[in-house]
Amino acid sequence: MAAGWLMRGREGFTLVELLVAVVLLVIVFMGLQGAAARFAHDVVTSDRSAVAIQLAEGRIAEVRMHPNYATLDSTFAGTEVDPGGEAGLQRLTRVDHTVDTTAAGVVDYKTVTVTVTGTGLPGPVARTMILAAP
Repeated sequence: MAAGWLMRGREGFTLVELLVAVVLLVIVFMGLQGAAARFAHDVVTSDRSAVAIQLAEGRIAEVRMHPNYATLDSTFAGTEVDPGGEAGLQRLTRVDHTVDTTAAGVVDYKTVTVTVTGTGLPGPVARTMILAAP
């Protein structure tokens, strides 16, 4: 008769089983939280990079559309803070003028480099274009 209570079916979980289940759930939730945080960071960084690319390419398009080759330097060269209302970003436009008279004839062109830097970017975004004198 004393062995009868050992043969009864179990009606629940032991304390050790509950503790193991809770520990496993905590580990899983912590992993999910870390993954969600990384995903959110990647989304924000990606959006910020897309904005920086648009700012750089937009400036290149403005330079390309400018009607006066001689005034490219004075019109576009410089640094803008928060271009297009994008807080935390800076857009640097460099215009380098090259005139080479040693070649057969005169070679005259300008190299325009637009670099966007700032918070939230994994690195600077740069676009370069070369314009020849008309």
